[in-house]
Amino acid sequence: MSERLEDIAVKMVAGGRGLLAADESTATIKKRFDAINLESTETSRRDYREMLFRSDEPMKKYISGVILYEETLFQKAADGTPFVDIIKAADSIPGIKVDIGAKPMAKYPGETITEGLDGLADRLAKYYEAGARFAKWRGVIAISQTLPSRGSVRANAQALARYAALCQEAKIVPIVEPECLMDGKPGDHNIDRCAEVTESTLRIVFEELADARVSLEGMILKPNMVIDGKNARKASVAEVAERTVQVLKRTVPSAVPGIAFLSGGQTTEEATAHLSAINSGYELPWFVTFSYGRALQDSALKAWNGKQENVAAGQREFSHRAEMNSLAAKGSWKAELEKAA
Repeated sequence: MSERLEDIAVKMVAGGRGLLAADESTATIKKRFDAINLESTETSRRDYREMLFRSDEPMKKYISGVILYEETLFQKAADGTPFVDIIKAADSIPGIKVDIGAKPMAKYPGETITEGLDGLADRLAKYYEAGARFAKWRGVIAISQTLPSRGSVRANAQALARYAALCQEAKIVPIVEPECLMDGKPGDHNIDRCAEVTESTLRIVFEELADARVSLEGMILKPNMVIDGKNARKASVAEVAERTVQVLKRTVPSAVPGIAFLSGGQTTEEATAHLSAINSGYELPWFVTFSYGRALQDSALKAWNGKQENVAAGQREFSHRAEMNSLAAKGSWKAELEKAA
């Protein structure tokens, strides 16, 4: 496999394949497991992720890369095979989440700054050696009638840019993820407010990336879709697609090889429908695909339910969702295909 950042970035987003976000922190995966009454232990986390990574069809056909949590990057399957080797064997690329989470930002009530830059260069060298070829950092932008403040957007954009520059120095493709929260508090903003905040945020992010000398050809953008707040949902699938494309065309340079959306707060099927609408109705200068966590895993987790005898059922669910999202990345998903399954 080519080690050029540009080639890795294209491989992550091309051909209707997309990214599996399996980088839930230990705290987050515990919440997911609580929903199926399963205790979160190193073994249960391993078993769950092994079920996903050993799903042959989706991993080979629909998943271009997997975002891992640090524990998982160094973890081995039950038979002793490193997870990284299982992912590579499916011609998928191992990646790593490198931020250490969004923390309350001093003097900015209701806003956060993502931490994890200290010592990042050394960590990246270690992750590269372990097989990671891309990384992810998430900046969290609150939306309300008064938020975000310019100061918080700028601080998060600078952190994203510094992270991206460090990644490229370490021969790792950065996924730049500025998430304008659909499900933040109070979550009653309309789609116009989301469009306004997303557009101004992306402008500032690309300014900072330029100042940090980040090569646009060797990065991937992971933005939110332009969508109304979770407590004010009105916009149709067509409107979400139209507004999202409009904002991205105004702000994202065509030198960026690909955009891999997060599913943040959307239902599984909504995330697929919106992605397909974006890909079917518009001439786009970038590959546009998915980088989904819950929207790929939710039904698989429920079908598996923590039981060894349900592994095949969990894998079928994962395969179905991955296939639906792959069709959406080509603009050819239809709601009827969900019923057929």
